[in-house]
Amino acid sequence: MAISDDELTEIVGQIVDPELRRDLRTMGMLRGVSLAGGSAHVLLALPSEDWPARDELTNLIDASLASQDEVEAVSIEFVVMDEAEQAAVREQLIGDPATSAGAQPAHGHAEGRAIPFAEPGNPTRVLLIASGKGGVGKSSVTANLAISLAQRGMRTAVVDADVWGFSIPRMLGVERPPTVIDQMVVPVEANGVRCISMGFFAREDQPVIWRGPMLHKALEQFLTDVHWDNPDYLLVDLPPGTGDISLSLSQFLPKSELIVVTTPQPAAQKVAQRAAYMAEKVNLTVRAVIENMSWFRGDDGKRYEIFGAGGGEALADELGVPLLGKIPLMEELREGGDVGRPITVADPTCEAATVFVEMARLLTEEYLPTRRYNEGLKLV
Repeated sequence: MAISDDELTEIVGQIVDPELRRDLRTMGMLRGVSLAGGSAHVLLALPSEDWPARDELTNLIDASLASQDEVEAVSIEFVVMDEAEQAAVREQLIGDPATSAGAQPAHGHAEGRAIPFAEPGNPTRVLLIASGKGGVGKSSVTANLAISLAQRGMRTAVVDADVWGFSIPRMLGVERPPTVIDQMVVPVEANGVRCISMGFFAREDQPVIWRGPMLHKALEQFLTDVHWDNPDYLLVDLPPGTGDISLSLSQFLPKSELIVVTTPQPAAQKVAQRAAYMAEKVNLTVRAVIENMSWFRGDDGKRYEIFGAGGGEALADELGVPLLGKIPLMEELREGGDVGRPITVADPTCEAATVFVEMARLLTEEYLPTRRYNEGLKLV
């Protein structure tokens, strides 16, 4: 019995768009499939003119129809959704965040929108990666830890909240800007990690000269206007210190956990304490300490503690939290961040990469979030 157009449409409609992570039928992207003389014609509506998944969708459609005996050739016609259709896609994925304005106290230019990650029952574990000062490798730690979590099968995303010193896109190896559909941002994915950053909206050499109110608004949009799709882990790369952004995020993400990055240097450890104490003052959980640049291994195989020793352990003891890991100083780690080849991808068995792998294991198996409430408990 010959296969029908409806059956072919059903087959193609089950294909999942790599960007939206929903099937073509659900998102209204598939207009239909027709078969004539052994040639299947597919009409597909893309959410934007420059839809980044276009080529991948072509390959997926070709593969899905190649298994059908009656199909000898496949042609795909692409059209672009109109504004109403784009709005429907945005509504289906994130709703209309602007309608939740006033759901919480607003600060600066922010609207007080409801933050999905702060909602009771939201499954995403939010980790704020902080440091007391710059230059300790916090962003490099964030990028490689996120990749290690993704390599463990965790759906992982990163918010680059270091507005003045954004570097996450470069470190992750992101090669294109995000796509916008009716004011909804579809984050870019690289090495299994989705991310959003001020680096997508400003040139690398362009300074961001904003005061607190504008920063608060930008962070609110990063958390509400982006199609994050409920990742298992959301890592937030904070700017160094304890300024407006850190305070804003503590209000936006009250269930988040703080991980403090420091170096073995006692001076760096003392400065890092301030970031941890700030978290405690705003009722955030300090989860762990990571010591970066712990040692350098020379050509002779010996460890050289260039920046001293003991800073990470001392800070962890002071805060009463575990030392999650000690990362060695490696030239390849620095070079990988500069060219978008993270060490956890470029050399996953090297000394530094194995530390990230172990830290990801500890976070997913041992250092789990403390439950603060039980949805099954009720007062009667």
